[in-house]
Amino acid sequence: MIKSYLKNLVDSNDNFASKTYDICNQALIILSIIAFSIETIPDISPSTINYLENFEVFVITVFTFEYFVRIYTADKKLSYIFSFYGLIDLLVILPFYLSMFVDLRAVKAFRLLRLFSLLKLVRYSATLNKFEKALHHSKEEFIVFFIFTIILFYLASIGIYYFENTAQPEIFRSVFDSMWWAVATLTTVGYGDVYPITVGGKIFTTIILLLGLGIVGIPAGIVASALSEVNKEERLRKKKKKEDQSNK
Repeated sequence: MIKSYLKNLVDSNDNFASKTYDICNQALIILSIIAFSIETIPDISPSTINYLENFEVFVITVFTFEYFVRIYTADKKLSYIFSFYGLIDLLVILPFYLSMFVDLRAVKAFRLLRLFSLLKLVRYSATLNKFEKALHHSKEEFIVFFIFTIILFYLASIGIYYFENTAQPEIFRSVFDSMWWAVATLTTVGYGDVYPITVGGKIFTTIILLLGLGIVGIPAGIVASALSEVNKEERLRKKKKKEDQSNK
């Protein structure tokens, strides 16, 4: 009875209790991120620090309770623990408990994992859920795109090195030094701190810039296509559900 109630509370969104829980959890996540930002203010008063620390304890307590409730109510416990949401839920609370056994200064970087709580909002948003499903649908395309980008990135580093090494040996000392130029150029950021001065290097840069424009646009196209597919599947599912209800 208790297990069924808890499962309905944390997993469903079709009754007053579960909807209220979802809204409170979303508010808590947002307040937690705001509190995290306030902590970075210099010369913050001791009383404010105390309030923030107490609030953090409260938030972590709630998130810890939710984490173990989800494990307790999960049909396949290991599947939840190693799922996207399960790992996010763990990463959010992990830094707090690490700080109990390790010097806070040593785990300061781990405290940034609290920002993963923002990803918990995906669970409570239908729109963000569609985005998560779209990423899952297009994971193979993203893997191919990532491999292609890495290869192009490395070839760009090699190319600019051979064009510019002789003219600018202090800047393009090796292929590894050339990688910063490749990153700035392929992403079309173009910081201007490292740039070619030879004719061959400028022509090569133009080609890489054109390829970079395509690289920036490809992920957006993949996601847009996947979102369209997810929306189509949802419309078909809703249509089938209505047909089933009408047949009854």
